[in-house]
Amino acid sequence: MPDGILNLSVVDVYGDKLVEPVDVFLRHQSLADNPSFRGTKPAKVIRFQGLYRNPQGLYRSEIDAPSYLAVSQFINIPSSGSARLVATLPVNKNRVVSVTFPAHSLLDPDAQRLLAASTIDSLSGPALYDGFDDLRKAGFLNLVTKAMNTRLLSDKPVLAYLQQITEQRGDRLFAIVPASLHAEVVHSATGGLFHAVSEALHEPSPGFTLVDSYKTPDHYGNLQLTFARNLPEWSVDMDIDDAQGLEHIFQVVRNAASGQPTHPYDIHEILVEFQELDPGYRFNLGSSTTVLKTAEAGG
Repeated sequence: MPDGILNLSVVDVYGDKLVEPVDVFLRHQSLADNPSFRGTKPAKVIRFQGLYRNPQGLYRSEIDAPSYLAVSQFINIPSSGSARLVATLPVNKNRVVSVTFPAHSLLDPDAQRLLAASTIDSLSGPALYDGFDDLRKAGFLNLVTKAMNTRLLSDKPVLAYLQQITEQRGDRLFAIVPASLHAEVVHSATGGLFHAVSEALHEPSPGFTLVDSYKTPDHYGNLQLTFARNLPEWSVDMDIDDAQGLEHIFQVVRNAASGQPTHPYDIHEILVEFQELDPGYRFNLGSSTTVLKTAEAGG
């Protein structure tokens, strides 16, 4: 009788145990042994027994929870009889029922400066921030967090160069910038901090003409700056590229978002898990349980 053991921990991107029941499906890679465990109660470590050991211990796992995307990983039960697997599940954006955002007063000073200098629909400063819908606010926090942590060869972060937001979307923002930002990005490309990419798929703000575009070298969640000018003004279209990050970082089984605009909630999961950058907001999920602590509580 097979007597191998799998000790499974299922966590979110913050490393916290899920509070939802978990479905676990195991498929042996050479034998007709495909045990499934549905509705498993959440625990710090979930113990599954009755598995084959090495040299016949290779299984493919699929792990799912109601408010998260299913992930798949290979696991080999060693001859010693016990294996450990930590599976990180990204949030399913379609199960987000609300979002807890940090208050304006808790934002980075540079982010507050940028909001104060921007006027959209007659709103600026705290009123502008509070007036963003959830997707725009999440996109703003993703972008300023990434830009705050992307330094040029001048040792100044990209965020410090943004002067005024002219448009905020969920997946990008447009801002007026000094010509010096373009010069510093071009210079920083020689040091490998950015690399030139095509700007052809980007539409500039009205009255501006595309110049060029640059990306950071991150494998997933890279910052892209696409420059345009209407002399003497310069503008930047700033976005964060998904680049199939969910599929590759988490080994997501399926991602229905392919071919659609990059969703800010997906970018949140990539930034936290892959780059250890926390945009500061937390999801309240469709299980009717707040599985992530509020931003004010510090996560």
